[in-house]
Amino acid sequence: MKVRISEGASAEEASAIAAALAEHVGDDVEVYVGRSDEPAATHDAPESETDESDVPEEYADLGPTEREELLLEQIEEIMEGGPAKYKDTLHEEDKLFVRDRLDLWFDSDDGDGFLFEDGKFAEFDADDKLPADGLITGGAAFDGRDVHFMANDYTVKRGSMAAKGVEKFLRMQQRALKTGRPVLYLMDSSGGRIDQQTGFFANREGIGKYYYNHSMLSGRVPQVCVLYGPCIAGAAYTPVFADFTVMVEGMSAMAIASPRMVQMVTGEDISMQELGGARMHAEESGSADLVAESEEHARELVSQLVTYLPDNSDEDPPRAEPKDPARSPEGIDSVIPQEPNKGYDMERVIQRIVDEGSYFELKPDYGKEIITAYARIDGRPVGIVANQPAQRAGAIFPDAAEKAAEFIWKSDAFNIPLLYLADTPGFMAGSGVEKDAILEKGKKMIYATSSATVPKQCVVVRKAYGAGIYAMSGPAYDPESTIALPSGEIAIMGPEAAINAVYARKLNEIDDPEERAQREQELREEYREDIDVRRMASEVVIDDVVPPSSLRTELENRFRFYETVEKDLPDKKHGTVL
Repeated sequence: MKVRISEGASAEEASAIAAALAEHVGDDVEVYVGRSDEPAATHDAPESETDESDVPEEYADLGPTEREELLLEQIEEIMEGGPAKYKDTLHEEDKLFVRDRLDLWFDSDDGDGFLFEDGKFAEFDADDKLPADGLITGGAAFDGRDVHFMANDYTVKRGSMAAKGVEKFLRMQQRALKTGRPVLYLMDSSGGRIDQQTGFFANREGIGKYYYNHSMLSGRVPQVCVLYGPCIAGAAYTPVFADFTVMVEGMSAMAIASPRMVQMVTGEDISMQELGGARMHAEESGSADLVAESEEHARELVSQLVTYLPDNSDEDPPRAEPKDPARSPEGIDSVIPQEPNKGYDMERVIQRIVDEGSYFELKPDYGKEIITAYARIDGRPVGIVANQPAQRAGAIFPDAAEKAAEFIWKSDAFNIPLLYLADTPGFMAGSGVEKDAILEKGKKMIYATSSATVPKQCVVVRKAYGAGIYAMSGPAYDPESTIALPSGEIAIMGPEAAINAVYARKLNEIDDPEERAQREQELREEYREDIDVRRMASEVVIDDVVPPSSLRTELENRFRFYETVEKDLPDKKHGTVL
């Protein structure tokens, strides 16, 4: 420490000041007189007079006291979970004990970790052994971001929910609303604890509040649910309320009632996997976004998923280092057949547009006529909605329309731009799809597309017939651009159907088969000229027709240019469609 005093002070005064300050501040002191560059006096900091031998004996040992050791023993017992016999059943089912599962999720070399647990002592004084009341909640770091989490302990009453666990669950959700951080649900629950239902079932702050909070969190922060066992009744609603649900093959299941209850009510004899297993929900109900092969694989899938998502609706999705596509864009035109009715795999086009390794499809086994996937273009996350001509010619069936609507809605909620790749004959017709509500579900897809405020790019890859061009964000649906490849066609219907609808009577009047075939071909060519995208571009219906080999660059530039676009919806409470 350096101190400067006024000119004229004596050496004795400087020395006294240095000694006093050194004693007072516990530091070395140099005292300078006036403008002198040399100190007039110095004094070293006093040495500590404390000696370990002077410390009272009762404070010499600074280790844990008996009181703390007792607490540590109690915590250790809680961490052991339920009875050992129930832990043994986990091994038989190839499932991890819940705290080992948390280690899998939150212990890594990337700095992730379990940060804290709330409510560890729930039901600590219960007569029955109910560690943490069978539910663990807290905060953790997962893949570089902080998340709230909950996890059922299946060794405690089969992960069932009762008053204290419900309270913990609700607090976790309510805190997530305040922090704006994602929520991770690791579910393995048999539902509500029936013999204790008066404590939580119909209460104002009971289990019903779960789904109210899910609704409030919906679109605010990403909610991701992973199922590790049979989730029945009330427990089955969390996975369907979550934005993204992962089920583990052969292990997960969810249903409104157990097989035994189903048999009592309907007489149907069915297994848990048949009733609500991973494959059923991935292929038939559409409630599962992804199916994992194991617990480790489930974590890997979620780790990939969150790279496309922001922490909340106020933020933009994270960018990554740009990469070239896995396949050259030069091959795009070769992938698309010349014949408009010939099938091909749209994924072969997508792999030539998006960054290598970034393609991440959701619900791949449900509504296969439409692809819904996240990917990156020049490092920017995009949500892809693409018709799949390899599946039923890319016609839009009810389940595909519903799947697309949900994907568009979620992507828009979390500020992920949308890329539509259109190649569809339109919505499917027939009595079967009418019974399956093609109009209702098709309406939802069109509504979601209409209401999305994120940047949208529409590419007419090949055919875009009927209301298909509406659902796929054609010119009327406020895309930032509608561009087409030279193979593109936009029409009310395809040539064959149009000729049959308009000219059937006149063609039937032609008796000569060769003459009739020639006239049909002429009409077909005339119609194709009318619906060709070059004519659409000539009339400025669409923005441009681009060479397929430049499509990747075109999309890079357009997504970059429009990434700050702002769109306003009409001032209203909300729509009535979804």
